[in-house]
Amino acid sequence: MSRFYSITHKDKFSVGRVQTPSLSMIYRRDMEINNFKKETYYTLDIITDDITLSSDRLNDVDLAKQLKSDVPRKVEIFDFIEKEKITKPDALFDLTTLQRECNKYFSYSAKQTLDYAQSLYEKKLITYPRTDSRYLSDDMKESTMKLLRDVKVDNENFNKIFNSSKVTDHHSIIPTLLSLDFDINSLPSSERKVFELIRDKFYAAVSSNLIENTTKIIVKVNDYEFTTNGKVVIKKGFTEHLSKYTKNKKDVALLKLNKGDQIDVKEVKIIKKYTKPPKPYTENTLLKAMEVAGNENLEKGIEVERKGLGTPATRAGIIENLLSRELIKRDKKNLLIT
Repeated sequence: MSRFYSITHKDKFSVGRVQTPSLSMIYRRDMEINNFKKETYYTLDIITDDITLSSDRLNDVDLAKQLKSDVPRKVEIFDFIEKEKITKPDALFDLTTLQRECNKYFSYSAKQTLDYAQSLYEKKLITYPRTDSRYLSDDMKESTMKLLRDVKVDNENFNKIFNSSKVTDHHSIIPTLLSLDFDINSLPSSERKVFELIRDKFYAAVSSNLIENTTKIIVKVNDYEFTTNGKVVIKKGFTEHLSKYTKNKKDVALLKLNKGDQIDVKEVKIIKKYTKPPKPYTENTLLKAMEVAGNENLEKGIEVERKGLGTPATRAGIIENLLSRELIKRDKKNLLIT
């Protein structure tokens, strides 16, 4: 295709059925950012001794001022909603999700992650990395259970990582039994980080669900809702195995209130805000966009051989090709058009 375009237009072109639409996505995102014009909007905060309730977006400052003047000295609780939220662990890694998370946590490029994973595979510490499956086959249960030898896990979701119908040529990426007796600290730092992430993802995938208690307080003024939200962890579950990769969010416990209760208003503030442009692609977000490209045009229930742009094994090469040809450039984590 590149040769055809080069001969046709008498110039050197690099064109490909995956490369060109991938480049187009980065270009369109850059144009959205460059052409973005920020808009001013407002929110209103009702501040009490214990909580702050916020309105939705208000586009008119006069409306915000009028609403502020209409807030009474005492507001009545319109609703108090309390629910238990259950979050299941993510599935195991395929190559694309491994590359995305390594870019997110370690700033590794897709190619670097593939190279490190390939090296770990050649050392027989992880299974085959160039896979597009996030499940294990049903006949692997006995051997997989042995991987939990050295760790205490509540394997509530153990059986859910097995699904032979979602395994094609290769199953998801997990540690090998040989890794159990290998000194991981002897690995280069870059490879060790990738291995530990694969291992911790495996531990998390088989562990119990995250359980949280969520609360929402709603107040109405002139039919405009003001809300505040709380969340308290009841059971950490799988998140205990991933804590070193994420920021520790503090619990937000709200005062227990009932519908019809009244609370004193201490202050009402108008908050001026601005809309924000879309963020540039990183390798993490570009890989995701490549993976799901065109999915919205597929009919539900219709199986196709391949979805998205490229395959897990080729997407890193496509990004590197765009970089080497200087069609895009890296700016820290961001991928920008040249």
